[in-house]
Amino acid sequence: MVITRFLWPLHLPLPAKAGVAVLLLIASQYHYWSKLSSGSVFAPEFPRALVIVFNWAFGAIVLLAALQILLDLTTLLRMPFQGIRVGAPDSARYAIALVAAGLAAFGVSQAIKLPPLKDIEFSIRDLPPQFDGYKMLQLTDLHISRLFPETWASEVVARSNALGVDLIVITGDFIDGSLDMRRKDVEPLRGLHAQDGVYMIPGNHEYFFGYREYMTHFAGMGMRLLENSHAVLNRDGGQLVLAGVTDVSARATGNSGPDLAAALNGAPSGVPVILLDHQPRNAPQAAARGVALQLSGHTHGGMIVGLNRLVARANRGFVSGRYQVGGMTLYVNNGTALWPGFALRLGVPAELTRITLRRA
Repeated sequence: MVITRFLWPLHLPLPAKAGVAVLLLIASQYHYWSKLSSGSVFAPEFPRALVIVFNWAFGAIVLLAALQILLDLTTLLRMPFQGIRVGAPDSARYAIALVAAGLAAFGVSQAIKLPPLKDIEFSIRDLPPQFDGYKMLQLTDLHISRLFPETWASEVVARSNALGVDLIVITGDFIDGSLDMRRKDVEPLRGLHAQDGVYMIPGNHEYFFGYREYMTHFAGMGMRLLENSHAVLNRDGGQLVLAGVTDVSARATGNSGPDLAAALNGAPSGVPVILLDHQPRNAPQAAARGVALQLSGHTHGGMIVGLNRLVARANRGFVSGRYQVGGMTLYVNNGTALWPGFALRLGVPAELTRITLRRA
């Protein structure tokens, strides 16, 4: 579409058009090159600088296609009033190309920078007074990869530890790439620490790259996996249940799917439950089971203003921020990072999310 509707109408020599068309075709096949590099479209195994360039070029093509559609619609709306067939001038086409390239560059820069701190409070009914003011850090969608490598992970760990929270939870999508590819890059996560520990659940990407191998590795790094299970947090006689479920994609890979009943089996009655569930789509079921707060990720907040509406439709309307689902609060985190196959953020920032619990 970009070649036929944007490039071909330009008044350029044919060899120039052909050269630009070849570059556009190469950039548009970014995910195919990624698959050739690693065996998976989810793990581009190129030098980081090249991954950044590919994301910029692919993003610019996507944005240019959207802007070209708007330009075509504007041209069509002019035709009844002009009385003749009209076309967009080259200057308009060059202008939208510059806008697309600039937006893509800005979007990639926002995607790959270290996430800013976001503070949020949740009021929980029947929260024991001992947990009033309890602080948690939610990390999610780290997507440790060539784009978010060891150096980036080390910075995130350092910032996380400096916050001095009581508990750290990681709600899935740790990696993109096999354990052999990512062993060095994930090593900084071993340094995460909090008074009540580090708890984790899997995301859908863990099932693409050797789920059980990764879960064993992360457990060896000091993280506690909540695989359709729960833990009881104790503080001066007060209790809080932290539960976690596997991802909805698990069954398709022959693994155990999410089972909230199993996760809550044996939990003390009358104690508020915080649920970790990578994808937010099952929030109504969690609310029906009396969960007080669900923490999710997966959506990356939609990444781009406007695109977030489409992402919401694929996730039962949940895409970013706080939702009230029955008597339960759902929080959908924009993500600490995002998938290196489309790393753009425009108006939807990443977040290092510090949560403070309050008695309702």
